[in-house]
Amino acid sequence: MRNILRMQNTKFSPQIKFVIFILLLVLFWQAGQILKITDFDYEGFLKSLPTGLSSIIFIGLYVGVTFVAWLAKDLFKIVGAVVFGAYLSTFLIWVAEIINAFILFHLSRKLGRDFIQSRLKGSFVKIDEKIARSGFWSIFVFRAFPIVPFRFLDLGVGLTKIPFRKYLILVILGSPVRIFWIQFVLSGVGKAVFKNPQVMVDYLTQNTLVFVLSFAYLIVTLILVIFLARKKEKRHG
Repeated sequence: MRNILRMQNTKFSPQIKFVIFILLLVLFWQAGQILKITDFDYEGFLKSLPTGLSSIIFIGLYVGVTFVAWLAKDLFKIVGAVVFGAYLSTFLIWVAEIINAFILFHLSRKLGRDFIQSRLKGSFVKIDEKIARSGFWSIFVFRAFPIVPFRFLDLGVGLTKIPFRKYLILVILGSPVRIFWIQFVLSGVGKAVFKNPQVMVDYLTQNTLVFVLSFAYLIVTLILVIFLARKKEKRHG
């Protein structure tokens, strides 16, 4: 009995937890390449159900499947756009990404933060504290910037000193515009884009207003990313 209690009270060292963390990341990435989740039966299944029930199931599938197989998220974005349209799919994916942020942030915080903190010395401690105090707008812009994957942000912020409540606000406020832009385009393109990316190019060239707004969105977010990066350099310099 004493041996069992000792095993239960034993805590993994920061190094072991960090190794487990890295192994999980590799596993999630490889799972997305190994598991061929490319069957559009999801579309027929969801369409056969009442909207309320199919919405709940879609959120569960989006969170569950894309948590294990990261690359599957593109499939579910397309399925969501085709089944629910731009507006409802935006809301459902927004809810799913909030749940994903909660899971991945805490996974990173529990398994990786102790190791990172043990390696922070001197000026790195001050940088970590500055990120926690003044990283609000930087993270907000990165949430809106289409090129930066949500999962990298969720995991990366979990390694910092930033409290989850603060990050949750950023996730809630910074994600909808980006999600809507993607879902709006995908709803216009349809599921053909999954097998032929050229369809996306054809859609944008044929819809001038969507192309101009998409281009403007990318440029504005890119300018904000560059501006904030230079601003940080001046502070640290």
